[in-house]
Amino acid sequence: MTIPLIDLRAQYLTIRTELVRAVEEVLDSGIYVAGRQVNLFEKEAARLTLSKYAVSTANGTDSLVLALHACGVEPGDEIITSPYTFFATAEAIARVGAVPVFADIDRKTYNLSPDHAEAQITSKTKAILPVHLFGQPADMDAFLCIAQRYHIDVIEDACQAFGAHYKGTPVGSIGRVGCVSFFPTKNLGGYGDGGIIFTDDEHVARQVRLLASHGSTERYYHEAIGYNSRLDEIQAAMLRIKLRKLEEWNRLRQKKATVYKELLQDTGITLPYTIPEVRHVYHIYLTECEKRDELASYLQQRGVATGHYYPCALHLQKACAYLGYRPGDFPAAEELSRYALALPMFPELTLAQQQYISHLIHQFMR
Repeated sequence: MTIPLIDLRAQYLTIRTELVRAVEEVLDSGIYVAGRQVNLFEKEAARLTLSKYAVSTANGTDSLVLALHACGVEPGDEIITSPYTFFATAEAIARVGAVPVFADIDRKTYNLSPDHAEAQITSKTKAILPVHLFGQPADMDAFLCIAQRYHIDVIEDACQAFGAHYKGTPVGSIGRVGCVSFFPTKNLGGYGDGGIIFTDDEHVARQVRLLASHGSTERYYHEAIGYNSRLDEIQAAMLRIKLRKLEEWNRLRQKKATVYKELLQDTGITLPYTIPEVRHVYHIYLTECEKRDELASYLQQRGVATGHYYPCALHLQKACAYLGYRPGDFPAAEELSRYALALPMFPELTLAQQQYISHLIHQFMR
């Protein structure tokens, strides 16, 4: 049996006819940028997150960059975030001239620790940027309280958690602005790149839309130096089809996580911890094993792909060396990077496949 970490083709085959029809409609329309499909997708996505405004972008990284600009982040400002996430989170902060300030993670949830984040606040802090990592919402009540106390913004990186809820509220709509990615492997993934921001702040929405289109709201007249960061009509059309199925697919991910928990609970590997009051959508099913590399090799030799999220914490990346961090600064993040191992997770994963994976892990651990 061969089992990929993520099987995008399996999902594509279930909606192939609808996707082809949607693409043909866009091609027949002759409008490929900033058209009807993008407009409809933004409205439908906003309704799903209970947000007043949604503005699509070319990718999740641009969503973060544009959100930071729209919130008034300037060169030299400090933005507190997690050292245990994909590089784009810190990259976006640096790209706008601000300073990424890392704080350690909560060892159980893998998300940014509110206590550690608060300890990093200075007079230069402009915002906290928590990441809803692997599909589990961060502790937003705590971050909002901290933000109110210090008069700073909360910007959500919800790129891995579209469809997740924090105490009944969709992530991406809790902070001043929320950012989402539609990279193909995401819970709602396109067939190429794409992104979106959500906000209830009219000024933020206007600024993102302005900056995403060359700083222009009227053709050939430009109010600011902006970017070219727009979602294509074809991507929007296909994402609209997938958006209608997101709820079902996320429920299936949760079901697969429950099956894993039942099959693997006595193996000795650490399984994901879920906060009771959140809806975790399992973008990644992350386990921990002290013999992580040996287990990964054992599974790979028997046809099971695994993932290493993330092998190097951000504060130890070569690109972040200028920030001056050293090994040992964030022990929880560094420890997790040594043990973390992602198992296959996608809505179409079968019970037989999960049983096979479980059987191999039991064998290895014995």
